[in-house]
Amino acid sequence: MRYSALKAPKSTRQIVDVFRGYNHNLKIKDGEFWDMMNLSSDEYPVLTPRKSRGIYAKTAAPQGIVSKGELCYVDGKEFVIGENRYDMNLSVTEKTTPKEMISMGAYVIILPDRKYINTMNPEDRGDIENRTHSTEAVSFQMCDATGQGYENAIVSDTAPETPEDLQYWMDTSSSPHALKRWSKVSEQWVSIETTYVKMHSSGIGKGFSKFDGVKVSGITIEQLSPLNGSQIIQDCGDDYIVLTGVLDNAVSQEDIVRIERAMPVMDFLCENDNRLWGCRYGLNNDGEMVNEIYACKLGDFRNWQCYQGISTDSYAASCGTDGPFTGAITHLGSPLFFKENCIHKVLGNVPSNFQIQTTACRGVQSGCEHSLAIVNEVLYYKSRSGICAFDGSLPVDAGYCLGKEPYFDASAGAHGSKYYISMRDANNEWSLFVYDTSVKLWHREDNLRAVSFCSHLGEMYCVDVDTLEILCLTGGGTAYEGKVHWMAESGEQGVSTPDTKYISRINIRLQVPAGSVLKVSAQYDADPEWVELCSIRGTDLRSFSIPVRPVRCDHMKLRFEGVGQARIYSIAKTIDGGSDYQ
Repeated sequence: MRYSALKAPKSTRQIVDVFRGYNHNLKIKDGEFWDMMNLSSDEYPVLTPRKSRGIYAKTAAPQGIVSKGELCYVDGKEFVIGENRYDMNLSVTEKTTPKEMISMGAYVIILPDRKYINTMNPEDRGDIENRTHSTEAVSFQMCDATGQGYENAIVSDTAPETPEDLQYWMDTSSSPHALKRWSKVSEQWVSIETTYVKMHSSGIGKGFSKFDGVKVSGITIEQLSPLNGSQIIQDCGDDYIVLTGVLDNAVSQEDIVRIERAMPVMDFLCENDNRLWGCRYGLNNDGEMVNEIYACKLGDFRNWQCYQGISTDSYAASCGTDGPFTGAITHLGSPLFFKENCIHKVLGNVPSNFQIQTTACRGVQSGCEHSLAIVNEVLYYKSRSGICAFDGSLPVDAGYCLGKEPYFDASAGAHGSKYYISMRDANNEWSLFVYDTSVKLWHREDNLRAVSFCSHLGEMYCVDVDTLEILCLTGGGTAYEGKVHWMAESGEQGVSTPDTKYISRINIRLQVPAGSVLKVSAQYDADPEWVELCSIRGTDLRSFSIPVRPVRCDHMKLRFEGVGQARIYSIAKTIDGGSDYQ
């Protein structure tokens, strides 16, 4: 009797020799991994683990790091420059809320303490703000811009009949009163356009500088009451200050006079064109609700209220958009201020032509102000919808591969062509992701809860919130890790075909140094148990042929786990198909 010949199931061979990183979506390509740990794109397209990390410094309370000539950081109340520590009496905030540290020339400005330090001359450090008050009677007299008093000035409502050359006369016949000087050459009284008042009291001018913008309060003398409010110091010494004003005769008062140079309350700051820029949505120093953007005086981060109508003036402007600010950074020569639904961009180079351009788009997510970082002229940040890339026009999505998982409290930094970001998911699990912009691939490292990223002299540093250590993520510092434990888990395989199938063979071309270990496991039909297929110990570059027990299934996953350095060049799978039935 003749029987019909049975056809053997066709075998297919799938080879993956380009590994495309992390993709946490439902359906992913070959060479992408649904989950991973401690992998890197350093040797793309080869699959390799990251470098071992090092410790730069063990600290008691790290509050931020910044790159200057040396790596600088805040440790408790001290500012550390290399091996040198300087007590600045800084406040110690919660470890999860690092300080804002803005670099401006050789200076580092530290907020919210409102302090500064010159990293080239650390003796030049102190408070940005300054406040003094009189401790004794305050005397006032009319003077010139240098504080030199006018001698023998005549005060009357009628002109002196026989004045001498350069004789001063305070004309009280009009309001406001006018100071005039007799000119023998022209034989007439010449008005002095600007007059000044010298305020003298022990210590009242200490800590101030010429042309500081200050707020004066407490003057009770009626003629000098216009001096209360915002003023520009024309000259000063430890015991006096000179202000623009008019005064008939020298007077004094016992009431306390206060002089204050204050910095506005600001949510976020950045530096651009030798100015500090800041923003505020909330109550200001006077308890008033504001929605404003500020800039300090040109080259002077101590002065925020100097308005003389010149190019070096301070700047302040209100914004019309609602909601709190969520971040600030300088990008392509312009300060950018973010809200969750818009970006404010400041254009211009002097206060007279500053203008604020508002773009309605995805902004920085609240709580993710530290996710702003610039990689190769492109700005990356965490928005509500995911990671955005902003080239100056409109933001575009750069985080599709992170999946639909919502993330919060992101902190990021840039190093070379890579964007490092640490953030937590809805289950309060933290992850450190790295986006390599040169190959446009994401990789997940581990559960590091990092803040205050900083690139310095070819290395990437951050603060580990859990251990309070400053880590070097790129291999520098004192090594503390042993062999790196890494893992790569594929997506569901076989979901695109209806037939049952099984992997009959896996060929892996790899290099595992002596002492390293690689294990391959499989998961069939979403079974929670992983079945170990093989374990390989260190050897030279070669191919391994791994026989696999045939297990028919609808779909499967593969997991590659290793300890120590390794290079996987390609993975070839031989897949045998079956019928529609088991």
